[in-house]
Amino acid sequence: MFQVLPSDRALVRLSFSHGAQPIAPCRERSEEELAKLPPNMRVKTVCPRERSPVKVEIEMDGVPLYAITAAPAGLKRDGAATVYRRTPIPAGRHTFRARLADGPDGAFTYAAEQTVDLAPGKVLVIDFNAGKGGFVFVL
Repeated sequence: MFQVLPSDRALVRLSFSHGAQPIAPCRERSEEELAKLPPNMRVKTVCPRERSPVKVEIEMDGVPLYAITAAPAGLKRDGAATVYRRTPIPAGRHTFRARLADGPDGAFTYAAEQTVDLAPGKVLVIDFNAGKGGFVFVL
């Protein structure tokens, strides 16, 4: 018989995609810069396409579980960063702390804490959705 997990284990799955903030703020071009450009490319405001890397840290019961820096996708590094990890853990009651940095300064702007009871064979999914306020813990 095939067993996904040993009978005394549960699973933590961290899975999300997130488009971080641009690597630098938009800036205004000077008149000299605009004069050097062809007429069809004379846009006053220029914004970088490249996005910042996403840093995420997850602790379980005060012990680091994940510390990940995910680069943005795409040739121009302008896509979403994707994170997927899965780790078997002992079943039982655990407290998870999560934090995420998505700006050029690397400061953690999102944080959450959740205590869950994980029965053997159960899966805890830790997702991130900025539109819903940050981390989402789903049993």
